[in-house]
Amino acid sequence: MTKGLFTKHGAKVKLDDISCEPPEGMTAGKAAKRFEDLGQELFELQDALWGAKLHSVLVVLQGRDAAGKDGAIKNVVGCLNPRGVNVISFGVPSTEERQHDFLWRVHRHAPRLGEFAIFNRSHYEDVLVVRVHELAPKKLWQPRYGHIADFETLLAEHNTIVLKFFLHISKKEQKKRLVEREERPETAWKLNAGDWQERELWDDYTDAYQDAISKTAAKHAPWIVVPANAKWYRNLVVAEAIADALRPYREQWVHKLKEMGKQAKATLREYRAGHAG
Repeated sequence: MTKGLFTKHGAKVKLDDISCEPPEGMTAGKAAKRFEDLGQELFELQDALWGAKLHSVLVVLQGRDAAGKDGAIKNVVGCLNPRGVNVISFGVPSTEERQHDFLWRVHRHAPRLGEFAIFNRSHYEDVLVVRVHELAPKKLWQPRYGHIADFETLLAEHNTIVLKFFLHISKKEQKKRLVEREERPETAWKLNAGDWQERELWDDYTDAYQDAISKTAAKHAPWIVVPANAKWYRNLVVAEAIADALRPYREQWVHKLKEMGKQAKATLREYRAGHAG
């Protein structure tokens, strides 16, 4: 995972140099055991996050068609308490959304303190699809990298832990998944000719993703390029990265919870003293 972690703005990113496969020696069995342990830890971390309400978490999932965004959400969010999680999918902008700046529809879904927000696609579509399909002139979408970086800085300054994942699959694996989707009755509903049309623009999207990662990576809003050809390894990397990001705050959250507990007990004692008998 370290090889695919980008925290420095302007860091050169070349996706073809990052493997889409699990590292040598990693097996589905090892990953399943590690994921199970992480699931329990993530639940406990989220519980402390929810109670302390000192921070929030934004998880951005980006990837090509069939990269596994829904699968990652299903598996990783399954480790969390739904009470404090909101999953938002961003599709083609509505008429109302097009009448506002491109960040308007995103900012209003930013997580409240104590909560997780999971973005299935995100504000990055405005420097990906818009760029590749020339839906706006370069003079309009080019400055958006700066707007995005400023937006994520604003979130971080207000105690949002920002994590951005690019689910990295090979062109061969994408074709396999699209064909399987067509052949299986339970997944045929996902069929979309547009997925095959977008596939023809593979290299253009590669360039767009590389620029997006390079121009918006930051210590407070890192990009993690996830080897995602193996779904079981994809889930492990996403879960591990989230746990890594939350662990440093555990002590702070637990301390706040203890202080809240002391205050609650004091209030209860005062109540009981005033209502004795």
